[in-house]
Amino acid sequence: MSSRATTKPSRPQAAISADDFLGGRISVLQPRSGHRAGSDAVFLAAAVPALAGECVLDTGAGVGVAGLCLTARVPGVEMTAVEIDAKLCALAEQNATRNGFAETFAVSNADVTWPASKLRAAGLVREGYDQVMANPPFHAEGAVRRAPDEAKAPAHVMRAGGLGGWIRFLATMAAPKGRVTLIHRPECLGELLTHVDGRFGDIAVFPLFAKRGEAAVRIIVQGRKGSRAGLKLLRGLVLHEADGSYTDAAETVLRGGAALELVSR
Repeated sequence: MSSRATTKPSRPQAAISADDFLGGRISVLQPRSGHRAGSDAVFLAAAVPALAGECVLDTGAGVGVAGLCLTARVPGVEMTAVEIDAKLCALAEQNATRNGFAETFAVSNADVTWPASKLRAAGLVREGYDQVMANPPFHAEGAVRRAPDEAKAPAHVMRAGGLGGWIRFLATMAAPKGRVTLIHRPECLGELLTHVDGRFGDIAVFPLFAKRGEAAVRIIVQGRKGSRAGLKLLRGLVLHEADGSYTDAAETVLRGGAALELVSR
């Protein structure tokens, strides 16, 4: 599998920054303003229990950070990144080449709400992925101000009823017995569980806490397609010490590239 990579720029443009992840193992180009990849993408990738040789779909991929982090941790995975923003897709392709993964990292400029025929034309394979991961827009429509640039709005704001469409897409793309892993806000857990019911089982909920004793700021939710096993609430991970520095456990993921073990295989 090869990506449609364009020529790598000799240096970042003024509106583009070059940022390192996994302690410098991954270097990406991304816009200086608007939606920017950060620690959420790294923790999402760390939670995906992929094996070498498996096909992985990264949904809402942006410039490809989550997919690149997973590819760096699990050499040999076949990664497909799907993103609605064509400009971010172009950067994802450059980033795959920049990090030496052009042969195993494909990028698809597509909308998860497209009909099946259009998704096929974009190179996406129904039930074709052993692992599906997603970083959906976090904010409900009307809850926050929309981005001034309408092209960037879908990365930030989920339109009414949109989360159900995302889950249907993930279920459609996951292979039988494949796993889905996504990161979201804790207050959306109820809605997420409603949408995964009947599609995924063996659900694991892994909270990310800002500091000890504080409420979770993110949840990672993982399930297996077609499974009837029940839900597990895991202990999760504390991100920061009292002084604001990262905990050792968080550092092993963010800089060391360690996996988060949500399930046993």
